[in-house]
Amino acid sequence: MHSTKPGTPNKPTNDLIVEVFRLNGSLLATADRLVSKFGITAARWQVLGAIGLPEEPETVARLARNMGLSRQSVQRVVNEMVDEGMLRLLENPHHARARLVTMTDKGRNIFAAAIELQEPWVKSLSAGIGKDRINDACRILRTLRERLEAKS
Repeated sequence: MHSTKPGTPNKPTNDLIVEVFRLNGSLLATADRLVSKFGITAARWQVLGAIGLPEEPETVARLARNMGLSRQSVQRVVNEMVDEGMLRLLENPHHARARLVTMTDKGRNIFAAAIELQEPWVKSLSAGIGKDRINDACRILRTLRERLEAKS
């Protein structure tokens, strides 16, 4: 049996975390290049994706929670996208100050075009890996995320 010194991180888990950081950076850089022709960034694409199609208006706070980001960072991106006509803010019947975010036609068109590019990109990225391995990886990452969220 292999023993580790007290306080030494679990190497396989540590290696996984490092790879997730690297993957996140690569995904964001690739997504930026992929959708730049539509005048958006990966961050804006994430916001459009969080609203999704079919569209369900949500508060910025809920979008941020669903994305795993701070409300302030999502609010900044939403404000920029409202200014550029991709999103609009609606009155919220349940909360006077927390307005609901929804896509405009411009936002819907950009999101649909980005999704068209995403499909072949994802297909080539996952080629040869197999659905079972992808599902296993997803379950492991979800478990780690849930454990982190439970501790915060």
